[in-house]
Amino acid sequence: MSKESSDFNKRKVVIIGSAHPLRGGLATYNERLAKEYINQGHDVTIYTFSLQYPGFLFPGKTQYSSEPAPEGIPIRIKVNSINPFNWVKVGRQIKRERPDLAIVKFWIPFMAPCLGTICRIIRRNKHTKIISIVDNLIPHEKRPGDRLFIRYWINSADGFIAMSRSVLGEINKFLTSKPKPTLFCPHPLYDNFGLPVSKAEAKKHLGLDPGCSYILFFGFIRDYKGLDLLLKAFADERLRVYPLKLLVAGEFYTNAKPYNDLIDQLHLREKVIMDNEFIPDSAVSDYFCAADLVIQPYKSTTQSGVTQIAYHFNKPMIITNVGGLAEFVPDGKVGYIVEPSGPEIASSILRFYDEKKEDEFSAHAAVEKQKYSWKRMTEAIDEIANWRNSEIAK
Repeated sequence: MSKESSDFNKRKVVIIGSAHPLRGGLATYNERLAKEYINQGHDVTIYTFSLQYPGFLFPGKTQYSSEPAPEGIPIRIKVNSINPFNWVKVGRQIKRERPDLAIVKFWIPFMAPCLGTICRIIRRNKHTKIISIVDNLIPHEKRPGDRLFIRYWINSADGFIAMSRSVLGEINKFLTSKPKPTLFCPHPLYDNFGLPVSKAEAKKHLGLDPGCSYILFFGFIRDYKGLDLLLKAFADERLRVYPLKLLVAGEFYTNAKPYNDLIDQLHLREKVIMDNEFIPDSAVSDYFCAADLVIQPYKSTTQSGVTQIAYHFNKPMIITNVGGLAEFVPDGKVGYIVEPSGPEIASSILRFYDEKKEDEFSAHAAVEKQKYSWKRMTEAIDEIANWRNSEIAK
């Protein structure tokens, strides 16, 4: 592969976290980041979990992917999240390998003892920089001990990249007594789900009615994601002038009964398609390409990978004004930002169709998404890794 410059220095990079055979957005992210470093000419290995969550803590049907492993990415299945002897063993192994960078996604305090111990051991080689990419610091669903675990993790890494400004603020609050470098860098584009297909072709693949228009709710279903608000919006009488259906694509990570009961109470059974199996990567394109509009009706959040999938397929979005979501979807340009309430969501859907905004918003999405490159993320990681104590953390 050609080098971008004559002073190119090949580096050894270790990514610690979810990857194949595990499934889900974390694995997708780590694999795509690894691919970016490989494309730039670096030596990359992912250390993933042999046990990520004990079965009783995992809310879904399975933690494992049914799809083949990504090609060209070395993945070592080594880390047991609940075995301290394993943490020491893995930490010592990576310490001996002396990577230039160890990159760790942090998303839940439960992982802090495991990942924090591994990274503290790695740092003893006085060579490897530990960089944490933080999805969430304070979890949506809080548990006793969260803050203690968060402090343990904060003290394990050399620097932090937050994928929303709200998370950046949370990190800096934990760093008041011991400053470390921090940066905001938005979630890069999920461009690994294949090329777009026509709307008609996507509907055919999914067995959808070609005469209907579809709105998409995508991803694992948790209570904070506001599917109940979207269902209430969809029952609004004003929307009945359009041949609309709601496509809910994602596995329940909470009790499904209240949602199914709500569908029946609102008489939406003919208007809502519940596709509640895990959506494999190979099928993601069809769900987004079949839809006119992607809605994220969250009640609380920091940022969402769903936004970056929607951008990849140039899809208009309606998002709620919570957490960091509004940072990524310009209101009235790529979609609408609304308050998390059924009537406001319904009004924005009606406005979208009444004013025929699909083509305009899609065109703006194609331009807006250029901001979200993986190269930008690796440059942010470099900036953190090259930080000096004399500098002021941003």
